[in-house]
Amino acid sequence: MDERDIHRQINDLVATEHRLREALAAGELSAEEEHAQLRAAEEALDQCWDLLRQRDARRAAGQDPDDAEARPVSEVEHYQQ
Repeated sequence: MDERDIHRQINDLVATEHRLREALAAGELSAEEEHAQLRAAEEALDQCWDLLRQRDARRAAGQDPDDAEARPVSEVEHYQQ
C-alpha cells in the first residue's frame, strides 16, 4: 500500500466517522452502535497514520518504505500525534 492508497483509506474512514455521527443525530443508529462502529474506524485511522509515519521514517533513513507494515491496533492505539 503506497501513500496514495493510505490517504484514500484515511479519507474514507473520516467520511465514515461523519456518516456515523449524522446517523446517530438522525436517530438511525443507537449510541452503542455508533460508538462501536466509530471505535473501529478510529482504530483503523490510527493504523493508517502509523503506517504513513513508518514509511516516512524508512524513506528518511534511506530504507524502502514498502517494507513498512501495519502494526496491531494494540500497539498504535494510544500514540500521541
